[in-house]
Amino acid sequence: MINLTMRQLRYFDALARHGHFGRAAESCSISQPALSMQIKEMEEALGGLLLERSARQVALTRFGEELAQRVRDILRSVDELGDFARASQDRFSGRLRIGMIPTIAPYLLPTITKNLTRMHPELDIRVRETMTPRLIQELVEGRLDTAIVALPVSEPSLTEVALFAEKFLLVRPGADEGTPAPSREMMREMRLLLLEEGHCFRDQALSFCNMQSAPPREMLDANSLSTLVQMVSAGIGVTLIPEMAVSVETRSASVSLTRFRDPQPSRTIGMVWRKTSPLARQLLQISEVVCLSAGKVRARPSARSQPA
Repeated sequence: MINLTMRQLRYFDALARHGHFGRAAESCSISQPALSMQIKEMEEALGGLLLERSARQVALTRFGEELAQRVRDILRSVDELGDFARASQDRFSGRLRIGMIPTIAPYLLPTITKNLTRMHPELDIRVRETMTPRLIQELVEGRLDTAIVALPVSEPSLTEVALFAEKFLLVRPGADEGTPAPSREMMREMRLLLLEEGHCFRDQALSFCNMQSAPPREMLDANSLSTLVQMVSAGIGVTLIPEMAVSVETRSASVSLTRFRDPQPSRTIGMVWRKTSPLARQLLQISEVVCLSAGKVRARPSARSQPA
């Protein structure tokens, strides 16, 4: 009988994800030699090499790749056992891992955390901020419990809960105050400042301006809404910004804000979680807290599962 510990499985999962002993050891809060020893013991117990080691990084062998997927499934099942026990209790307690995209987290996270802590003081809230593809991957792999993103994500294994719709505003230099909102056709002729590749907000802005196939040559990229607004303030171009970011990002910038004519560009903010999550009922309750924190009325219907 092969004798492996849960600790070894978690160490191997971290190493498979990071591809580097140092980063994996740091994520597991252990020393690199201790991690290396545990992986070596796993290889001896299994009778096969899991890694191809080099000076700078490690790569999984074919056996290691196959094992990594099985280990993820095991760890996810173990975590869901704990979630199942928590879901049977009257109170909501323990670890809650929430993911958020960068165009939501700075503006909603403080209020959401405050409200959740007040309503569920025994919760241990842990937040992960990154772009949608990474959040979905970590959610599917069981490393997150839920994520707050722009819908749809169209992942068959996830349930999507639409929360509220949010309009986009046009940000122009302060000198443009009072001038009419440009049409979509006029927007294509402007120097449009957008978030870098990978941000769903970038794709939504391009979609509104009908620029998917032929982005303008003058378009410039940034990695945060703050940078975009400050670039507009400096007279470099124009940009779009979601409503929730307006009060934070424009308070120290010399810019003008304009609403577009109908139909206005917008996005749907929602929560997603695994269909198999035992915490589905509690997460649906948390979705109400998110709407409360945003000062919004939740969209209807409240929940939708993607077809398998």
